[in-house]
Amino acid sequence: MATLALKELRKAYGSTKVIHGIDLVVDSGDFCVFVGPSGCGKSTLLRMIAGLEGIDSGEVYIDDELVNNITAARRGLAMVFQSYALYPHMSVRQNLSFGLENLNMPKADIAQRVDDAGRMLQIGELMKRKPGQLSGGQRQRVAIGRAVVREPRIFLFDEPLSNLDAELRVAMRGEIAALHKRLGNTMIYVTHDQVEAMTMADKIAVLRQGRIEQYGRALDLYNYPRNTFVAGFIGSPRMNFLDAVVSARVADNLTLKLVHGDEISVNGAGFAVNTDDQVELGIRANHMQISDASAGQMQVKVNSTEQLGGETYIYGEVSEHAPLTLHLPGQVYVQSGQSISVSLAHKHIHLFSKASGHSLRL
Repeated sequence: MATLALKELRKAYGSTKVIHGIDLVVDSGDFCVFVGPSGCGKSTLLRMIAGLEGIDSGEVYIDDELVNNITAARRGLAMVFQSYALYPHMSVRQNLSFGLENLNMPKADIAQRVDDAGRMLQIGELMKRKPGQLSGGQRQRVAIGRAVVREPRIFLFDEPLSNLDAELRVAMRGEIAALHKRLGNTMIYVTHDQVEAMTMADKIAVLRQGRIEQYGRALDLYNYPRNTFVAGFIGSPRMNFLDAVVSARVADNLTLKLVHGDEISVNGAGFAVNTDDQVELGIRANHMQISDASAGQMQVKVNSTEQLGGETYIYGEVSEHAPLTLHLPGQVYVQSGQSISVSLAHKHIHLFSKASGHSLRL
């Protein structure tokens, strides 16, 4: 296990800056996920940590040791790539052994490590096969096994599940999470899939355009997003946003005038807002319910529904330019074109500055 610290890390390709002064500490034994949209710099950042990408400025520390000028092979890290990067002409056993043989490790020790990894990852019966004879999931296990046998200080995963089908991705997510619990090593995992991030991570770093927007535990990011980007990126389906103006505030009672004209009352306790402030009201799809017309706070026109048996998704709009998604338990029947009255769970409301996008929570 090892602690990773990044200090003012920067990277540019010519005049294009891709990493903008990132500061981050990953505690020993943590499973940290870098998540963000394509092109946000998460894979570049991972490769800088690994020593596969040069650093323009800033510092990378592993257990308080500055490793900027230490080669990738000597940093004590192991990386699992999206493409698996297996040697096609070698058997599974040879793929697992090759890196250790290059380190001149005794053959008995190599065999022990390979056999242990085979049992742990349930690939012991595949040792004589070559990669071309394996399924995608089996190849991924071999790629992970090649990292495991090195007994690294830190594991690095670069979108390792993106080539697998949906069902196998779910299964492999569980296997990697279980592997982390068994080994206890620090792991850094890159993905664009926020569901992977939420289900696997101890801590999540949400990246956008080469900067970390927020870093913390998955549920803290979900419950207390720092800005509209994090709020919209973490959680599936994404958070609903409605433009509004604070038309009145009496103690903790806020009256919000939505852009389409309706006024709703919400509990403003814990928010730094004043009358006439322009805000974005954020509410997640599962924090609303259909109410009686007299009790409803918003009128929503239904565009379509998805019935999944145990749950229902309703897609509608509060106004022409304000789409809204509801996620309700059970089987809820509404018709396209129907108008429904919707109430909000006040304790789950978020308010953001319209100008900056920052959370207005105190």
